Amino acid sequence: MKKTERFQDMSTINNEKIRGKRILILGGLGMIGSNLACKLVACDAEVTIVDAFIEPFGANLFNISGIKEKVNISITDIRDREAMKILVRDKDIIFNLAGQISHNDSIDNPLLDADINYIGHVNVMENIKQYNPKATVLFSGSRLQFGIIDSLPVNEKHHLNPRTPYALNKTASEKMYNYYNNVFGIHTVVFRIANPYGIRCQMKHSKYSIVNYFLRQAMKDATIKVFGDGKQIRDYIYVEDLVDAFILAAVSEHTNGETYNVGSGSGTAFIEMVETIIDVVDKGKVKYVPWPDDYLNVETGDYITDISKISLELEWKPRIELREGVEISYNYYKKYMDYYV
Repeated sequence: MKKTERFQDMSTINNEKIRGKRILILGGLGMIGSNLACKLVACDAEVTIVDAFIEPFGANLFNISGIKEKVNISITDIRDREAMKILVRDKDIIFNLAGQISHNDSIDNPLLDADINYIGHVNVMENIKQYNPKATVLFSGSRLQFGIIDSLPVNEKHHLNPRTPYALNKTASEKMYNYYNNVFGIHTVVFRIANPYGIRCQMKHSKYSIVNYFLRQAMKDATIKVFGDGKQIRDYIYVEDLVDAFILAAVSEHTNGETYNVGSGSGTAFIEMVETIIDVVDKGKVKYVPWPDDYLNVETGDYITDISKISLELEWKPRIELREGVEISYNYYKKYMDYYV
């Protein structure tokens, strides 16, 4: 498949604006955080990774095996007030990717979700306000914040109508970050992310990246269950493209207080995603099953990201289409599957 050309030379941007920066990545041992750390280390940044290692969220030390000696690592929960007081100090850029990851688990345990996905983030921002108000802070929200989709593609002005505690607390945190920006002048940037997938992602369950979970199923030559007719449309973004967007937003002078929808900008039918995985792996089978009750309540309808704002303002555009991303991921897990199951 033909790649979409980059708008900017990321290596040039990184070399000029990232080198020597003191960067904190909260939730840094998961898929997005570890890929981000690897790219930042390659750009000569001074990186500190924080993760609480809470099951089943996907933290994995193998994710940073190639850079372990080049980063600082702290096994810490973002709800730890005293630890955050120390960790946020003197950092130039803080990526807050920490969180409870499952919307269905949030229904079963809404108090835990609120404690991590809202109270934990308030703790981080209070400490930044008191001890490092000049930092640039980036927050990873979710496309699930939109709830039922009214029109496609979905731009930043689409209403937010969360249907689970997970989406509700992501939305509350987004508003909280905006509050610290508006009232205290802290440079914050909010992302609402589509469906991420790629290398360095856990494959034990489907609670985070369905693409990665199905890739594991196909590699086992197992049967992949597709709910309904599989025609629902989703937007899948490869992790490297997402990481590039985070870095561009972090170093831009024009992102203060901004919110960006981030995805591939393309819609893919669910069954097409599954068939792509099976075709790449050359294993696996499909079985159509009825929608479970606990999924019907969070189904939001078709989703495609309108990426015109982030493309225009940050000159960013995704490079890696779904099939290529699945191929890259498959080749990675053929080598390293034992570390992810």
